[in-house]
Parts: sequence; structure tokens; C-alpha cells
Amino acid sequence: MSELCTESVTVLARGRALVDAVSLRAGPGEVLGLVGPNGAGKSTLLRTCYRALRPTSGRVLLDGEDVWRMPGRRFARRLAAVLQEAPADFQLTVRDVVLMGRVPYQRAFHGEGREDRQAVGTALEALGVAELAERRFDRLSGGEKQRVLIARALAQQPSVMVLDEPTNHLDLRHQLDALLLVRKLGVTAVIALHDLNLAAAFCDRVCVLRGGRLLAAGTPEAVLTPRLIADVYGVAAEATRHPRTGKLNIVVLP
Repeated sequence: MSELCTESVTVLARGRALVDAVSLRAGPGEVLGLVGPNGAGKSTLLRTCYRALRPTSGRVLLDGEDVWRMPGRRFARRLAAVLQEAPADFQLTVRDVVLMGRVPYQRAFHGEGREDRQAVGTALEALGVAELAERRFDRLSGGEKQRVLIARALAQQPSVMVLDEPTNHLDLRHQLDALLLVRKLGVTAVIALHDLNLAAAFCDRVCVLRGGRLLAAGTPEAVLTPRLIADVYGVAAEATRHPRTGKLNIVVLP
């Protein structure tokens, strides 16, 4: 298991700070949730973590090492990303898309090996998409595509996963299955979520972003209070402990 940190990460675009000096830490095996309204900077911050966007200033550290100084193959073996929007133009089978997660482990011109096939099969089964293995990815529904992309990340066998709204397009059953899987893997995970109840149920800690700044961080019970929800989202809410699950339960009031 690994540790992922951002140190005063700032991202500027046209003179405006999309992310403003955000420092956070996801410890080994911890599931860290990022919550906040649209435009809060969640996706932008995650993009700096999986090297899709270089910070204007600050650093992203994986086990104390600047991710931008790591060789690409070594970085890809350790961190996998699940993006918010599924690519629509993959004219590949589901199995081939999941196999892309094994690229960091393959030698040039050697193709897939036994370990690659085992990892792909395990990932397909874990996400419940084994029966789609020979279907074309671009002909799947949005929810099916999302499950396949999570399977691709799983096949990568990372120690850190970064997930940007991984429950997008998923029905209730598959939302729970996907987040339960991340917890069962025991990897370090940073997950951007809109659903505060999912964040409370599956995250060890949550970080609240607003206007590109880190507003609060801590356990769901400590952070997701009615006062903060009113301040950040502009809605009234009740926050109680669910009698059956024991988890924080947030009800937005009309």
C-alpha cells in the first residue's frame, strides 16, 4: 500500500485559480473522498494526481516521490485512474479495453502472457462484465462502459486508485458494488463523489472543496455537518446516524 499526497497544489487557467494551494494526504489503504459542488476543483485536482495535468505550482507525491519525476511505466504500475467520462470511440472489445490495463507490465513485441490473462479475467469477473468480454466497447451502455473502465484499472493491479465520479451512469446496485470493491481491494484510493451519503458510507475521511480551495477535511461525521452543507451547497439538511448501518445519513430538506 502507498501514500498519495498533494503539497500546496495550485492550477491556474487564464489567471484564475481552478485549484488553490490544496494539500491533502491519503494514507496507506485509506479511502479519501473529495466532495463539493460543481466547479469546486475536484476533477482538476485529480488530474494532477494521475499526471493528466501538471500543477502550476506545488507537488503531487507518491510515497514521497514527485510523480512528475517518476518513469512513466513505474508510475503506471502503481497508480490507476478511472475518469468521469467514458471514451466513446473505443472500437475494441471489452476484453481488449481491460487488457490495456496490463500495458505497464508487458514487454515490447511480446504481447499478453498468462499473468495478463489471469488479471483480465479476475477484473472482468469482479465487475460483473465477463459476459460482455467479446462485445464492442463503443456499443455498451454508459453504466456498462463505466464498469469496464473500473475493471481496466483493477487489471492494472495498482497500489493507488484515483477515481473521478466512478458511480456516474451506474444504477444503485452497481454503485454499491463498485465502491465495495475499492474498499475490499485495500488499495489507497482518492474518490470524487457527488453523493454525500456514498461518501459517508465508504470513505474513511472526506475533503470538501469549494472554489478550488480546501474548506474542510476529516471524518464524514466531523465534516459533513448541516452547517457546512448549508454553507457549501446552499441547502438545508439533517445529518444523523442510520439506525441499521451506523453510518452518517444525510437528508436534504425541501
